Amino acid sequence: MDSRTIVAPMTPAGVSAVAAIRVSGPQVRDVVLALFGERAVARLESHKARLGTARDPKTGETVDSLLYLFFEGPNSYTGEDTLELYPHGNPLIVRELIQAIRKVQGVRLAEPGEFTRRAFLNGKMDLVQAESVADVIHSANRAELKNAHRLLSGTLSKKIQELNEQVKDMSARLELDVDFAEEEADPDYDSWRKRIVAIGEKISEILQSFRGKENLSRLPLVVLYGAPNAGKSSLVNALLGEDRILVSSVPGTTRDFVEVRLFLPGGEIRLVDTAGIADRATDELDALSMEKSREILKEADLKIHVVDGCLDERTGCALQTKDESVRPDMTVITKKDLLDSAGASRDQNSTPYNLLVSSKTGEGLAGLRQKMDAALFTEGRSPEDIWITSERERACLAEAFDGVKRALDLLQKQPAVELLAFEMQLVRRSLQSVVGEISSEDILQSIFAGFCIGK
Repeated sequence: MDSRTIVAPMTPAGVSAVAAIRVSGPQVRDVVLALFGERAVARLESHKARLGTARDPKTGETVDSLLYLFFEGPNSYTGEDTLELYPHGNPLIVRELIQAIRKVQGVRLAEPGEFTRRAFLNGKMDLVQAESVADVIHSANRAELKNAHRLLSGTLSKKIQELNEQVKDMSARLELDVDFAEEEADPDYDSWRKRIVAIGEKISEILQSFRGKENLSRLPLVVLYGAPNAGKSSLVNALLGEDRILVSSVPGTTRDFVEVRLFLPGGEIRLVDTAGIADRATDELDALSMEKSREILKEADLKIHVVDGCLDERTGCALQTKDESVRPDMTVITKKDLLDSAGASRDQNSTPYNLLVSSKTGEGLAGLRQKMDAALFTEGRSPEDIWITSERERACLAEAFDGVKRALDLLQKQPAVELLAFEMQLVRRSLQSVVGEISSEDILQSIFAGFCIGK
C-alpha cells in the first residue's frame, strides 16, 4: 500500500454552506503546520475541534477561516493520523484549499475509495463492513439504509465469524482423526454429517437473503392514471406541495407522461402523471398519448386509478367507468371539496375505492402517502434480519456452500478422512474470503474503485 498522505473532498462539488475535506497519512502534522502555523501544531489535540485561518503555504495568502479536526492514529477512520477540514462551501475555496495542501511534500490526491481501503488494511473494519460503506451512501430507502448500517456495525461479519469457528472446529476434529487414524475406532460419520448439515443450512440462509444492487438502486415507480380531467396532475402537485405540472380544466392538457420524485417516509419514489385514458381517442395524437400511458403502466410497481369525485348524480354528472385494460392496485376519488360543498354523498360499498382526497384542501393526502408507503416499503422481515448486496460476498458464500455439498456427498461414501478434512479447509477459506481475511490485490482494487473519491 502506498503510504503517502492523501487528500480529497468528502462532499460533492457545488455550492453549499459548508464543505468537508479529509487528509490522511504521515504528513498530516506537516499539513497543519503549512496551513495554520507552528502554534497550531503545538496546540494540536486529537478529537478536538479548532478554528483557524488557513493560508497558502507558498504565498501566505488567506484561503479561508474554517473549523478543523485532528484524529491521531490509530483512533481515526483510516487508522492513520487524519485531518478533517470544514471550510465554507464555495467550490473556489475547496479547490484552493486542496491545492494548498498538495503543496506539502508527500501529499497527493486520493483515489476512489482509498480512505476506506486504508481503514480495511489497517484493521479498522473487515471487507464486509468496507463494502457496506457504499451501501450507506447510496441506499434508496429506509429499509436499505437500516440494512446497510447493520452490515457496517458488523452484524453479518459476526455471523460469518461464528460459522468460520464452527468450520475451524470441525476441521480440527477431522485433522486429529487423520493424525491418529491407526489408533482410533471407525470414524463417526453420523455426528460429522449433522454438524456439516447445520453449517450448510446457515450458509444457505445467508445466501438466500441476497438482493442485487441493481434492484436496490431502482426507485419504485408509481403511476397515476384515469380519464381526462380526473385530477391527476392536481394530485401530483398537491403531493409535491408545489405547482410542478401544468393544470387546466381543459381535458387532455397532459399529452405525455410526466415523471417527478416524491419522498415518502420509507424512501424516495418515481411518481408519474399520465395522459388521460378515455373510451375513444379524439385524434391521432390523443391515441398516441393513451398508448404511452398504457406502456408506462406495464412498468409500474404501484398503479393508482384516479377518478373524478364530482361526477355524481347530485352534481349532474355521471360516474366515470374504469379502464378495463388496467387493473389498479389502488383507487383514489378526487375533488372531495366539491363533493362536500355540493352536499353529495357516495356509498362506499357501491363504488370501490381506497381514498377520498382533495388536492385543493389537502384532505386525504396524508392517508394516500401512508398507503403508498405501506405498499412499497413495508418489509416482511424482522428488524434484526439482514440481507447481502455484494456479488463478491454471494460468490464466496456459494463456494463455501458447494464445499459443504461436496463434503456431504463424500460422507455418503464413507471416504478417507483426509478428503473430508480437505473439503472443510476449502469451506473455511471461502468464509474467510467473505470478510477479507483472504483477499487479493485485484479483488480489493475492484471493490474500492467503485467508491466515490473522498470515502
